[in-house]
Amino acid sequence: MMTNDLMLGGVYILMAMMLVLGALMSRREPMAKLVTMAMAWVVIFAAGFVLFTFRDDFGYLAERLKAEALGSPVTEGAVTRIPMAIDGHFWVHAKLNGQNVKFLVDSGATMTTIDRQTAKEAGVKVSPRADEFVRTGNGIIRVARGRADELSVGSIVRRNIGLQVADNDDLNVLGMNYLSTLSRWGVEGRWLILVA
Repeated sequence: MMTNDLMLGGVYILMAMMLVLGALMSRREPMAKLVTMAMAWVVIFAAGFVLFTFRDDFGYLAERLKAEALGSPVTEGAVTRIPMAIDGHFWVHAKLNGQNVKFLVDSGATMTTIDRQTAKEAGVKVSPRADEFVRTGNGIIRVARGRADELSVGSIVRRNIGLQVADNDDLNVLGMNYLSTLSRWGVEGRWLILVA
């Protein structure tokens, strides 16, 4: 397979050189002008060769640029990549029971936590009383227990996920109870990599 690719690449280069040399030989121009034209043709064919060689990667590049600009995850099969936001955190637009919800990915949070309004909009089943206290980075908050039918990040879908529902907090946090269901997750450069 590799020899076929090398052979095709060699044929392409040989054809390009023959075309350029043939075009230059038919002209009666000073040598400096011929060399300049030859270099221009070499650059044109080299650019065409690079575009042809990396044609499959341009789709991924477009997705990556979109992810950087909008903060949306890039999904490739079982792998979801989340770009680091300008604030240094990983924010992701997920679906909670089919509703779009923005989460802060927090490996320091034991449980995925949402606020009451998000729970109401997503139809999350919530216990009637908020009788538990949880220590967070912002202090101690009161939470109720909840359960989501489905929580998906990119192509990674988890069903029957336990949640904490905070009364006053307007921050939704994707915690370790979701991350620990993955086969692998970690930070690579400016990307959070989640593997189903």
